[in-house]
Amino acid sequence: MSDILISTGMISIVVFLWSTISIFSFLKNRNRKMQSFIFINLFIFRYIKDYKEITKKETGKVGYLYYFWLTSINTALLCFVLLMFF
Repeated sequence: MSDILISTGMISIVVFLWSTISIFSFLKNRNRKMQSFIFINLFIFRYIKDYKEITKKETGKVGYLYYFWLTSINTALLCFVLLMFF
């Protein structure tokens, strides 16, 4: 059981990192004022808010990267908590 939780958690972290970098790249292509890439996790909540606003204005819906980001971070957190119990 713990092997499944560890592998699911690791995959979730990889998806989280991919979606975070993709959101950063999306905003940079839209000429948003961005901090250095080194500080990406310090400002991620601002980037997520900007991403949601831009995609909502452009397409009328929130972009798919937001849902990847949200699902992956919650899955990783859930795997970590369940791993503490098992």
